[in-house]
Amino acid sequence: MRLPDTAHTSRPWRIHTLTPDFRLEDVWELPTPGGPDDLQRLVRQMVTGQGHFSGAARSLFALRWKIGRLFGWDRPDAGLGARVETLRNRLPADLRDGPTGPDPIAVPLTSVYLTDNEWVAELANKTVHTVMHIGWVPDSRGGYRGQMAVLVKPNGLFGRAYMAAIRPFRHLIVDPALIHMIGRGWQRSAA
Repeated sequence: MRLPDTAHTSRPWRIHTLTPDFRLEDVWELPTPGGPDDLQRLVRQMVTGQGHFSGAARSLFALRWKIGRLFGWDRPDAGLGARVETLRNRLPADLRDGPTGPDPIAVPLTSVYLTDNEWVAELANKTVHTVMHIGWVPDSRGGYRGQMAVLVKPNGLFGRAYMAAIRPFRHLIVDPALIHMIGRGWQRSAA
């Protein structure tokens, strides 16, 4: 379920001080009910690439990667360490010296940091510098659950136009499919 921006902005996340130049794109509740120490379990599930997208979401991803190859959007010189500096360079000493967390297998995200209640991974290409923030938050039933926020820093006018063009597809197809896939994986790992 999509959440209001305040579900992310009202929490004392460490990510806030690292991304003042990013825009909060959206916030999603993850169907991952658990205990206070289950963020590590969620991170493990997310980085292993368990699950499959629906046909529509899978087709959109395939189309995006094909167009990206054709126009060179995802070349190494357009990414982290080349076009943009990694967020790791902004980390205070305690986060820099702490665990980064694992890099996802199925998507080209790079892990930035991992704490007891936050995991952050980033991606940069010719269109945007994106941050995925996974937080572990108390739920309304006395337990905990995951929450995903997506922060973006579009690359110029082209990046802003690209983000505007994909927003309906993300909100209607891709993100709901991702949330559903995370929920199915969570249920399977609990069994």
